[in-house]
Amino acid sequence: MLAPDLPVAFLGQFGNAIDFILHGQEAVGGGVQVGGPHQVVQFALAQLKLTVLAMLVGLTLALPAGLVLGHYGKGELFAVGLGNLGRAIPELAFIAFLAAAIGVGLGNLTIALAVLAIPPILTNAYVGVRQVDRDAVDAAEGMGMSTASVIGRVELPLAIPTIMSGIRTATINVVATATIAPLAGYSTLGRYIISRNVYGDDGALAGAICIALLALSLEFLLAGVQRLLTSPGLRIARTTA
Repeated sequence: MLAPDLPVAFLGQFGNAIDFILHGQEAVGGGVQVGGPHQVVQFALAQLKLTVLAMLVGLTLALPAGLVLGHYGKGELFAVGLGNLGRAIPELAFIAFLAAAIGVGLGNLTIALAVLAIPPILTNAYVGVRQVDRDAVDAAEGMGMSTASVIGRVELPLAIPTIMSGIRTATINVVATATIAPLAGYSTLGRYIISRNVYGDDGALAGAICIALLALSLEFLLAGVQRLLTSPGLRIARTTA
């Protein structure tokens, strides 16, 4: 429990959860100390590692495909349909299915979460490229630019806001779903929530707080990256639109 003189003492269970994060507590069954900064950071880094790996795989597969399909205007039904399918998939059932099909552990979970990351990235990349002014594309092609140059130097920069929106959505989906990774043999902050019989109610609430803070941190980080990658002209246009 929190010492009475601490400023968070009046917060009740929320204060107890903060104490769990900062100092740790005895496990529900007794005999071992759980929580505390060292364990919380260890689980947070594991969840962040899983998220980053899944996003890298998802970006590697989905972003080039979305850019190419968007450039040629092909596969709209596939791109949009895949995005809708991604929103319809129940994450827990999907993780359980893949765990049974390909096993557990970091590598297999990375594949599973990458599959969840692909739909919003692919869909937004496709839509972002299709929204680029066709006059700009025609002008680039008229100057003799290759297809790769048109995509990389004209369409991609102009589609950055829409693409980054998909990446941000995918990242939040992945980091949130990584909460249930302990069910597939990989400990993340979700361990505190899933194993309430070990960590208690304070641990479960502490895990939820840490997951929310991790998701918010990633969202703010990616918002900053989006601002850096978006040209000043596009920022002004979006502000005045």
